[in-house]
Amino acid sequence: MTEQIVSRELRGVGIGLGVAQGPVARMAEPAPAPSDAPSTLGADEEQARVTDAVAAVARELEARGLQAGGAAQEVLEAQAMMAEDPTLADEIAARLAQGKTGEFAVFDAFASFRDQLTAMGGYLGERAADLDDVAQRVIARLRGVPAPGVPDPGHPFVLVAKDLAPADTALLDLDKVLALVTTEGGPTSHTAILAREKSIVAIVGATSATGLREGEMVIVDAAAGVVTTEPTAAELERAQNRADARAAAASAPLTDGALADGTKVPLLANLGNPEGATDAVALGAEGVGLFRTEFLFLSSNQAPTVEQQREAYTKLLAAFPGKKVVVRVLDAGADKPLAFLNDAHEENPALGLRGIRALRASEDILREQLTALAEADAATEADLWVMAPMIATVEETHYFTGLARDYGIKTAGVMVEVPSSALLADRILVDADFASIGTNDLTQYTLAADRLLGSVASFQDPWHPAVLRLIREVGDAGAANGKPVGICGEAAADPLLAVVLVGLGATSLSMAPTALADVRAALLQHTIAEARDIASAALAANDAASARSAAQQAATR
Repeated sequence: MTEQIVSRELRGVGIGLGVAQGPVARMAEPAPAPSDAPSTLGADEEQARVTDAVAAVARELEARGLQAGGAAQEVLEAQAMMAEDPTLADEIAARLAQGKTGEFAVFDAFASFRDQLTAMGGYLGERAADLDDVAQRVIARLRGVPAPGVPDPGHPFVLVAKDLAPADTALLDLDKVLALVTTEGGPTSHTAILAREKSIVAIVGATSATGLREGEMVIVDAAAGVVTTEPTAAELERAQNRADARAAAASAPLTDGALADGTKVPLLANLGNPEGATDAVALGAEGVGLFRTEFLFLSSNQAPTVEQQREAYTKLLAAFPGKKVVVRVLDAGADKPLAFLNDAHEENPALGLRGIRALRASEDILREQLTALAEADAATEADLWVMAPMIATVEETHYFTGLARDYGIKTAGVMVEVPSSALLADRILVDADFASIGTNDLTQYTLAADRLLGSVASFQDPWHPAVLRLIREVGDAGAANGKPVGICGEAAADPLLAVVLVGLGATSLSMAPTALADVRAALLQHTIAEARDIASAALAANDAASARSAAQQAATR
């Protein structure tokens, strides 16, 4: 007798190709807000309690970051700095002077600061969500209770949460957390990025997951973006077979990226510091498609010296002898403000003095960076490519490529992150040696939706046909000019979207190293002609969800 299928499906955005199954364990709700009752202690005693608690939480966040490493470390160190922000300290002290308890003063001051940041939007708006987590941890410390965090039911489980704080995602016990499902967030949220970095099976933005019950058995299929509830025995067996096959594929010998017909598609790594090079090579990276140089600048009140930069760049290039390494010069402003580069207040910094605009305004910093890169190139055997961020015009292209070549940079290119450069790609690529598409920002500017603002996260989807059409413009321009076109945004880490991007003209893909295996496997399933057909199906859709669905159907024909 055929087993009756009675399962239900909850949909969200899948991260990667993984599939997992297990019982649900829900994240605990935040602790209740503290009472506004007057303190029974003196203001000085309350201040001492708060100072100790804030310092302890900051040190704990730093320790978690050190243990986690990678992108998680950067996020957690930023949270630690937020905890000890002098402005917040002053706000807390003012409330303590009014006779409030330490718990209420922290809660109220953090909430006020969070509302201010939310109203500002952009990077600071995104940081507002992290403030809630820091406040909860400080209040828990003051109360002498455990900080809010991941549950421990005593067995492996599927974690279901509204969203995860970076401190929780960074140190998930992957022996216990089988998969992650969040009701909020999008494909470029911190949770998604850290899940991808750690190869966690995850689905984000599954709004209907609020109804999942504690202990309920589910299948989490990231490839399909589906959570299956009440699965049948047959469904559980199929899911396990897929998981086993994927594990076997991941342990297979590494090969270069290619389509089924042998068309080469180099698979490169996105890196934020030289220390990630070893792991990237071990996971099969054929080079580096995006090396972010901001790590050298963000932790300092002044620009690093040429010598400090040269040392870091040399370390990176030495790890990839004979391989392509694409370095992006400093991309500051908007979500990465630097006091020594641009400390002027901007109502909308995402549309302000950022990227190449900020570098032109402080050209000595750009010249020093190009000097250090040229010297590191001369001392190593890697194939160095250098690109400028946020190029919007042909004139900016000419400015950067000319300056880079004056400093001995042999291969100078541009990032395509705004619609104007995509639409002018045929002219830009006459001068630039290559283009690299940053899909996160390109999506943001195309859909007029701040990629770091939760209220418009649903718009931040690179599957949108408007974004795909702009990518095709760049791909066509690259082919017409005989210039390579790479993808270095988060979109390249989506296995099916990677196939679409190649069909649109991308000649290389760069991503978090942990995504390489899934993308390599997906490309091997299709020829270049099939990739173009799948891309055409996505382009014909009217919205992101329909484009994804159309591509899935075309890919299985």
